[in-house]
Amino acid sequence: MSRKPPNPVDIHVGGRIRMRRMLIGMSQEKLGESLELTFQQVQKYEKGSNRVGASRLYQIAQVLGVPVSYFYEGLEAASTADEGPDTGFDFELLSTTEGIQLNAAFFSISDPSLRKRLLDLIKLLANREEIDSPLEQASALASD
Repeated sequence: MSRKPPNPVDIHVGGRIRMRRMLIGMSQEKLGESLELTFQQVQKYEKGSNRVGASRLYQIAQVLGVPVSYFYEGLEAASTADEGPDTGFDFELLSTTEGIQLNAAFFSISDPSLRKRLLDLIKLLANREEIDSPLEQASALASD
């Protein structure tokens, strides 16, 4: 008997739980203790493989210090991503360890002009990566 894939809404809510938990530096174990759950249950919520009920989501919001609506932010954009233009924004990246660390490190830079310069550098590197792609190289060679 095959399992159904998780509902995209459950995946989104779980990702937001994970992102907030990691942003405040809380472990799955600590969140589980606060909710009287095992860390495995927290893992299942975060992956979206188990749905979070309304009362449990309210408890999670209280423990993580956010309104319940926080867990649904970005859901509209995520659900219409396939239909609309590509904004270049990846909501899934934000819930990864690297995405959370990058975000926290970036905003820990207190000098706004330094943040702007770093952003300019990242854009420059991203453009360079597009230029250095194999397809771009092949196009450049073909036009020579």
